[in-house]
Amino acid sequence: MPRRRPNPGICAWCGEVTTPSRVIAHLAGCAPYQAAIAAADERTSTRDTIYHLRAQDAQTPFFWLDLAVMGTARLHDLDHYLRAIWLECCGHLSQFSDGRRGPALAIERPIHTVFQPGSTLTHVYDFGTSSETTITCLGTRVGAALTPYPITRLMRNQPPDDRCTVCQQPAIWFCAWCVGADTAWEPRCDGHAAIYHDAADDDAEVIRAVNSPRVGMCGYNGPAEPPY
Repeated sequence: MPRRRPNPGICAWCGEVTTPSRVIAHLAGCAPYQAAIAAADERTSTRDTIYHLRAQDAQTPFFWLDLAVMGTARLHDLDHYLRAIWLECCGHLSQFSDGRRGPALAIERPIHTVFQPGSTLTHVYDFGTSSETTITCLGTRVGAALTPYPITRLMRNQPPDDRCTVCQQPAIWFCAWCVGADTAWEPRCDGHAAIYHDAADDDAEVIRAVNSPRVGMCGYNGPAEPPY
């Protein structure tokens, strides 16, 4: 999939679009986000270290997520979230590793034992047709949980704005034979998807476009939605 640069992201709190390098500055001035922090801190005196993590596809950095993760959450919670929003297709095994090629980490390890500002883990899903995600800790804060869940979405890359190569309308289909290639993959709108053909001049398999780096890999077909 020929996507080489990070795409701008959408703030989950105010809907503003910003670049990955501007996320921290944006959140510091995001009124809805800061109001949510203040309200959470007023509701309870319970405090935890909350980790600002960036998950980015290692092969196609176009796709990225910024997440606020409770320090008492476990790697299992992060694995579940990544599977739901990006990866799950056939129940494959997955693994967290320390750094790029470090030792495997137990899935029940608490977040606060494996991350500190600047540290990086690698998550691999499926050891056949692998999806590799780099997870970096951008910072921490101490406060109350914003939601009942261990992970809160802060930002997500904008969905791909692919256009039909026939009519330039928004594209929602890709040829399964082409989507993994480094050459042009010629997306199609609903009306022009039927013109895909393989070398035998039969209708080729088509796959739906979703906001995930796993499109076209193994049996993945989305829906690429957050689990909560």
